[in-house]
Parts: sequence; C-alpha cells; structure tokens
Amino acid sequence: MKRREFIQKASLTSVAITLGTKIVYALPKGYTPLAFQDPDPFKMFKLNEEMVVLNNKPWNIEAQAHLLNDAITPNSKMFIRNNGQIPLDIDVNTWKLEIDGESVKQKKSYTLQDLKTKFKQHTYQLTLECGGNGRSEFDPPAKGNQWTVGAVHCAKWTGVRLKDILEDVGIKSNAVYIGYHSADIHLSGDLSKEPISRGVPMSKAMQEETLIAFQMNGKDIPIAHGYPLRLVAGGWPASVSGKWIQRISIRNKVHDGTKMTGKAYRVPCSPVAPGEKVKDEDMCIIESMPVKSLITYPKTGAIIKKGKKLKINGHAWAGELEVANMEYSIDFGSTWKTCKLQKPINRLAWQHFSAEIEFPQQGYYEVWARATDTNNVSQPMLLPGWNPKGYLNNACHRIAVKVE
Repeated sequence: MKRREFIQKASLTSVAITLGTKIVYALPKGYTPLAFQDPDPFKMFKLNEEMVVLNNKPWNIEAQAHLLNDAITPNSKMFIRNNGQIPLDIDVNTWKLEIDGESVKQKKSYTLQDLKTKFKQHTYQLTLECGGNGRSEFDPPAKGNQWTVGAVHCAKWTGVRLKDILEDVGIKSNAVYIGYHSADIHLSGDLSKEPISRGVPMSKAMQEETLIAFQMNGKDIPIAHGYPLRLVAGGWPASVSGKWIQRISIRNKVHDGTKMTGKAYRVPCSPVAPGEKVKDEDMCIIESMPVKSLITYPKTGAIIKKGKKLKINGHAWAGELEVANMEYSIDFGSTWKTCKLQKPINRLAWQHFSAEIEFPQQGYYEVWARATDTNNVSQPMLLPGWNPKGYLNNACHRIAVKVE
C-alpha cells in the first residue's frame, strides 16, 4: 500500500505504532507526516539532477554515461549501491575497526585516530564497478537492479593499506580470505542479520592499493559511500569494497558471509545457454572485472554539421590489468581506428581516451568504443555470455550521432 493511502485508511493508533512513538497533536486532515514522506535523494546525497534512481529500499542510483566525463569522479556523479539501510547513529569518537577471525594471531581494535596516526597514509584513484553494471541488456532478463552503463566510478581514496594493519595484528600461515562486517542495517530491521558481508582472498587483501579509507576526493567519505570507514579494493566488483566497516575477519577458508555463497556475485564456471538453470556448486566467484570502456562525450544523440570533426572522449579500465589499446568504429564494427590512450595515474585507475572522427557523408551513425587489455583480450561487440544474475556485461558502449 502507498504511504498516503496508508495514512488515509489507518487508525491513529496504527500510525503511531508504525512511527514507533505516540502522536502528541492531532494530524491535520489529509496531512502526511514527514516520517512517511519519501526523502529526496538528490538533496540528501547531493547528487546531480540527471542521476537515475533505480531503487530506494535500499538506495540504488546510477549515473548516465555523459555524467562520467570527469577524470576523477565527484560525489555528485557517483553511483550508489546499497544492500541495507544506511546507518545513521555514527559516532566517530567511539568508532573502532576490529580485526578477528580464525587466522588472526591476536584480536585487535583500532580507533579512527589510531588508523590515521599509527600507519602511513596513501592515496590512490581506484575504479569501482558494480558486478551487475549493464544487467538491463541481458535476455532472458536477470533479476536485480537494471543497471545500464552508469554503475562505475573512479574517485580518489585516502587511507591506510589493509596489509599494514594485518601485519601489525599478525596473521597465521593458514589465512585464506578476509571478510568484512559493517554497520548497515538489514532491510527487515533485524539487527542479527547482515545485509552483505563479502571479502577477498589474502592476495588481494595484501595488495598495495587495497585500502581502509577514511577520505574520498580529499574530504571525509560521504555517508552514502561508507563514512567514516570503507574498504576499497579497486578492479574487483564494488561489492567487495565494504562500506561503514567495523570489523574484518581473517578466515582460514573462503569467507561465507551474506552474499558470498549461492549465486551472489558468481557466474557459471562453464558457458551456459541463455535461461539455463545452474547449480550453486557450478558457480564461480567473480574476481577481477573484465576489460571495458565508456564514451562520456558527447552525449548520445549528438548532431553535427557535415564536414565537421567530432571529438569523443571517455574512460577505459580492465580490472587488475591495464588497457593496452583503444579503438572506435563508425561502421558497426566493420573497421576500427585507434584512439589516443593515456596511462593510468596509478594501478587500478581508469584510463582516459580521445579521438577526432571524420564522417564520410551526412546521415545516421553509431560510434562504438572497444578496449583491449594487456592480455590481448578485447571487449565483445555484443552482450557476452548469459548468466543467471546478469553480471559482467562488458559489451562495447556506443552512442548515436547524426550528421546534417
């Protein structure tokens, strides 16, 4: 039932119970209490007005391609992917990061001040992309948020290396995985349930660029992105970069937290036919994200005059690898021409590309972009292999152009 309908039909007692407190004064006829009014995410999260809201329980919001033209993604244009309710009662003075688990030599906790003063701070620009980015193109459709192309960003993160913390604590030789535990609240309100608790193998946890971050783009991390503390592991599905981190467990087995088992963030270990059912044991965990690119300028639907060159630019990334080559096509992939491609500012950051395009005559065109990684693997022109959850769509991005 819609909230306004509920207010109209429910008794005052029912409304009070739902609010969790008594209503002191009589409600004006037809009035919807503020507690029942839908919040404005654009004001609440300081978002660009062209961001697209996919879901509000939990909040899932994506960018459009042309919004991602900045070299460093600003907060206003960063996609938001949540699994539970954003924690509200955050006290930075009492916030602690606890390290525990079967493979830790000693349990230990750190205050935010400990982390900021005891360890060397590092800053990296890191690409985070939702594993389901591009899910809307799968056929048969895959369940979940129907992301198009905008569930990716590359902000600048400042914090301390996770490996420095783990070395300070001491880890046993049988350590296999880490798992994170956060302060977000399960949608049911049940505090005993974790909305999400994922992790990474020790090799990823010990990388130079894997951070416990407390700043994004030089400021405190915004609440929607994990304030006051976030795990950031670039190049892998963004779900492993846990927000609102309070505890990290060092495991002697693959972490088995919420959304680490079953089909969550997994794809079939072997190719399957579209729509085919796959057993859980035949699904493999997603690790490094595939090579991908995005045209961020101009916006699709651009119109130019005959004889004019069209400048395009965008970003490309390749999980743990670098992008070695970037190309564009205006004849639906029949021929390709090379783009200018910059090196990443640091490992696991996206790379910027550009090109100037000449069109042979007036008419309708599509500009396609294709990236190739250092293992000589290129983006597919069309949707890659189907999978039940709609992950890892790295098909070539394209924009429409009309020459008049």
